[in-house]
Amino acid sequence: MRSVEKTRETKETNIRVVFDPDTPGTIEISTGVAFMDHMLNAFARHGGFSLTVLAKGDLEVDCHHTIEDIGIVLGTAVKEAVGDGRGIRRFAHAIIPMDESRATAALDISGRGYLVMEGAFTGISTGGIPNDVFEHFFYSLCINAGITAHVIFSGVNDHHKCEAIFKAFGIALGKALSVRPGNTAVPSTKGTL
Repeated sequence: MRSVEKTRETKETNIRVVFDPDTPGTIEISTGVAFMDHMLNAFARHGGFSLTVLAKGDLEVDCHHTIEDIGIVLGTAVKEAVGDGRGIRRFAHAIIPMDESRATAALDISGRGYLVMEGAFTGISTGGIPNDVFEHFFYSLCINAGITAHVIFSGVNDHHKCEAIFKAFGIALGKALSVRPGNTAVPSTKGTL
């Protein structure tokens, strides 16, 4: 079992994350930001893993610190769940339509954190979250998890774009972390991620 619990407490936030890539179905999300709850729920449900995210942050300032720190803690939990990567598929991608919008996420669980995000939002915020914060969330997640991710999205409705992105990333993450039956090798020509 690769279930991991991580916490982080600062003067700005208090975050608890439980991440289990092997057991789907247990999802508990409470961030104080309703739209982020909706996105993380879709991320975990479609990714096929269990996820608890309980966050309290300085929302009286804005949601930036809370969402950034969720990315950091979730990324740290994913990295610990990966361990040395023995048997995982490592690479995965997903293309998800959401009405007129579409998002593609291509992931490499490489140990090297990197994010390329291509696409544009129509407005300045979605669900009360400044649209640039979504990229920052995925950046924080990727850097701390050691994931190289390329995310491409298009469409008209910003809610649909966000939802397609979170679903695509979750599905690709679930696939990349899945273990190939009978395979115990580290998926790298170097012998290490």
